[in-house]
Order: sequence, then structure tokens, then C-alpha cells
Amino acid sequence: MSVHHRNAWRRVATRAIALLATLGCGGCAGGLFGAVNVGAPADGIAIEHGIAFAADRGLALDVYRPADARGDAPLVVFFYGGSWQNGSRARYAFAGRALADRGAVAVVPDYRLYPAVRFPAFMEDAADAVAWARTNAARLGADPRRVFVMGHSAGGQIAALLATDGRWLARADLATADLAGAIALSGPHDVRPEGYPDLEDLFGPRETWPQARPVNFVDAGDPPFLLVHGAADDTVWPAHSEELARRLRAAGVPVQLRLYTDVGHVRPLLALRWPRLGPVLDDTFGFIAAPRADQRP
Repeated sequence: MSVHHRNAWRRVATRAIALLATLGCGGCAGGLFGAVNVGAPADGIAIEHGIAFAADRGLALDVYRPADARGDAPLVVFFYGGSWQNGSRARYAFAGRALADRGAVAVVPDYRLYPAVRFPAFMEDAADAVAWARTNAARLGADPRRVFVMGHSAGGQIAALLATDGRWLARADLATADLAGAIALSGPHDVRPEGYPDLEDLFGPRETWPQARPVNFVDAGDPPFLLVHGAADDTVWPAHSEELARRLRAAGVPVQLRLYTDVGHVRPLLALRWPRLGPVLDDTFGFIAAPRADQRP
């Protein structure tokens, strides 16, 4: 790559990081995500848009899969962030394409957002998306024994809570043991709504707030975890991932904690689109490829 092209790439990536730091800004984020999606991997990827998985709630998902998937691919259900208040699956096409480009079948679902709903409605939606993915894994060319949940920011909290608090998957006739692993990028795993009026309302009565914290539900039956966090994240402090990792280790659950030096909140997400921003894809697929004790030939 020439110096000119390297510098041009750095300018684009730096601008994207700065702009997408406004993930919660609603309408303004739409155009920014459109720019991030331009040029995302496309060759050899089959895409299905707008598949209903909870028609009674108006919810749908998109699937990105290697065109040559033959039944043994891992399946990753990716939950986007946006403070549980903003976002749409279309904005995260770049994440689905990146995962499919590396050999996974990626499912990107929508879930209901505040203020239309409050906690735990989005957890119910997330569990139903995982159930749909597992039921349809074989049709999509994926292995139903290799279903992973993944998310960034608020989506990381959703993925982690699905993998630790078995009540949510149980409502969809699944268990945390049905997950091969959980991958959380920049996740607020010890979320504390105090002092943030929108979050206080979003998470309902004060007595329900501890129910939203994945750190409160860790036990020995949880699936393996990969926790990725920027050490310089001042939106969601890295202590969230560090504490979850500590509790997982104490319970004997396999966990990999990756703290990226001089990295903020959004960069781990954008590294899915631009791998030069960080080794998120390498760490993710190294984790996915690791042997699992409960897998059989």
C-alpha cells in the first residue's frame, strides 16, 4: 500500500471513529453508518434480508453467510449497541459481512428499543432471535452446536446476560448450555442506571436494576466468554469487562479478556469493518475455533 493510500485510509478510519462516537444520536447516526457500510466485504457472501422471527412484535433479522457454507460453520447472533435506545439491523450490515467473510453464518436481529419498551422486553426479543437462529442453523449451513452470541456496547450487555442468566433463553426453550460461547465488545456488564434519568426509566423500578447486570448471574454452567474492551474507553469503563472476567474465572468458566491499549469505546466495533484498527476479528475467530469440551465429532 502506498503512503498516499495509507494516509487516506487513516483519515477515513479516524473520522469514522470520531463520528460514530455519537452512536446514540439517533437520526444523525444513520448516514454515518451508511458510510461505514460502503465497501464492506461482499464477494462469496449470501444475504437474506427481513426474515421475521417475532412477527407479533414486528421484529425481523438479516442473515449473512458464506455462499459455500455446508453445515459446519459457526453461527454468530450479533446484537448492536445504541444505549438500548437507538439502532437498526441495517446499520450493522458491515458486522454481518465481516463475520461471514471470515467463515461464520451471522444473524443480525432487531430488538425493541426504549422508550417503546423497557427492560426486560429487549431480552425477550434477543432470546427469541437466538432460538430462531439455532432452529434454522442447518438450513443456513451452520452447526447448531456452535451458536455464539455477540454484541457491542448495549448489545454486549444483552449477549452477556443471555449467557449468564438462564431465564431468558429458558423462555425460548433453550439453556445457556446451548450456547458455544459469548463475545462482548465494550459491554456494560455492571450497568448502574443511577443518575442517568433515561436509563433509570429504561430499566424500570430500582429493585429490578440488579437483574440487568450480567456480573450478578455468573455460575459454573455458563458458556466460555471472550471479553474485548478498550483500555481508554470512557463511555463504558473497562472495569465492566474486568469484573465480569474476574467472576467468570472464580466460577471456573473459561474466559479470555482482551484489553486494547489506547482504544476507546467505538473502535472495537469499527475494527470489524477495518481490521487495521485492532485484532477483534482475529481474537473472535481464535475464540470461536477453540475446542469445546461438549463438542463431539
